[in-house]
Amino acid sequence: MSEQETIGKGTWIDKLAHELLEREKSLGRNLDTIRVESGLGASGVPHIGSVGDAVRAYGVKLALENFGYKSELIAYSDDLDGLRKIPTSFPDSLEEHLAKPVSLIPDPYGCHESYGMHMSSILLDGLDKVGIKYEFRRAIDTYKQGLLKDQIHTILQNSTKIGDKISELVGQEKYQKYLPYFPVCVNCSRLYTTESTEYIADEKKVKYRCHDTEIGSKMIKGCGHEGEANITKDLGKLAWKVEFAARWSAFDIRFEAYGKDIMDSVKVNDWVSDEILGFPHPHHVKYEMFLDKGGKKISKSLGNVITAQKWLEFGSPKSILLLLYKRITGARELGFEDIPSLMNEYNELEDVYFGRIKIDNQAKLTKLKGLYEYVNLLDSPKQSSTHVNYRLLVELSKIFKEDRGERVMKKLVDYGVIKNPEPEIEKLIEIAGNFSDEFDQQEKIQVEIDNSTKKALQILVDALSAEEEPEDIQNTIYQIAKSNDVQPKDFFKTLYQIILGTSRGPKIGPFISDIGRKQVAKTLSEYV
Repeated sequence: MSEQETIGKGTWIDKLAHELLEREKSLGRNLDTIRVESGLGASGVPHIGSVGDAVRAYGVKLALENFGYKSELIAYSDDLDGLRKIPTSFPDSLEEHLAKPVSLIPDPYGCHESYGMHMSSILLDGLDKVGIKYEFRRAIDTYKQGLLKDQIHTILQNSTKIGDKISELVGQEKYQKYLPYFPVCVNCSRLYTTESTEYIADEKKVKYRCHDTEIGSKMIKGCGHEGEANITKDLGKLAWKVEFAARWSAFDIRFEAYGKDIMDSVKVNDWVSDEILGFPHPHHVKYEMFLDKGGKKISKSLGNVITAQKWLEFGSPKSILLLLYKRITGARELGFEDIPSLMNEYNELEDVYFGRIKIDNQAKLTKLKGLYEYVNLLDSPKQSSTHVNYRLLVELSKIFKEDRGERVMKKLVDYGVIKNPEPEIEKLIEIAGNFSDEFDQQEKIQVEIDNSTKKALQILVDALSAEEEPEDIQNTIYQIAKSNDVQPKDFFKTLYQIILGTSRGPKIGPFISDIGRKQVAKTLSEYV
């Protein structure tokens, strides 16, 4: 393996791609095209975690291409999945469609051919907006075109062995009694109300009956129909415990990441792929789920969804990619309040990349530069953009609500932050303005402050809170620092860190006047 293949760009993405290549070579498989996959759920509103699954798979694709191999990302929408519950804020009229495949349910908003395509389109739009390139495939087309028919046949022929293994691996006994296949009931169009009891292999038909089934905490009425379904002609779907394996085999998938919530399904599918279908399962990486700020899993059913579309009202596409490419392991609490720090972190990353911030540790420098390149999807700009602190824009946006773009831009020029107005800065002002309008305050920034600095901060809080405004705020700050044995430059740096989350900014006195001295006093008081 070449030095480039071994080192890559020093990120977890390169490490994964390297492991994948080593495994594929040890298996002796053809490496002409290495396909990676991301599975998309189409039963609820796709959130940032759904986008993350595809973005991370795309990173592995880019790494493989960087190592000199052709690679493709398949974005597979599971739009034959049955609707288990109605997502928050969706109309109650969906109640009659529970347990039906989402691709057979009308779009309640009338803008797509089905409910399933409505949900898929939200996710695909998010991927398009952040620059991800993919080949889109749908479950309904995959099954209708018979692309999995050979895998379904083999799985159903081995259903007894599979049922026993599922019981052994994850303790689920259901498939010792029923086949891991759900025909769509020809009478009521429901999916999860059907139980398959027998496979007639020479006719490729499944015998089933449609009966009452509990889905979650809800009992769904079956229609009582008993019939047969031909796996090559009639619509039906493999159970999740075996479907991934069928897909991997049919599409020749070599890599797929997965969330810890489907660990059991992946464990069984790996065995089915290896032992039943004779297709070595893809290389995997497990990632933790995003949590909201209350520590709950971000999910479609809980209604605490953060979509890519909503995120992009306040942050750039690069901020999403940075969030997703920084690391893959460990659970993370996530909220819109993380956007300011991610926006500023991207600017710092760019400064590292172009040498304006010096990093002495060579391994760390390589890793940070590699991260910057992946955030730019291995198409990095030739020169840095103009940087404006996002928190500064939010603060100025709070002050100037009328003619915001023009007035904030003028302030940036007055402060010396930029020389001339730029279209790129106009967009930043717009999204920072959206943030300031939507959220009352930014997340508190963690700043280490010693006792002398705390004492000086308290004196400054008192001065800024007084009825009479100090004649010269800049000089007042300087004198407070001097008289409390705090280096003025260190005191100014602490103020910038508290107010803007950075070590420098516009001249602090006029800036505090612009924000409002009493508002700044309130912010500073939280640190003393």
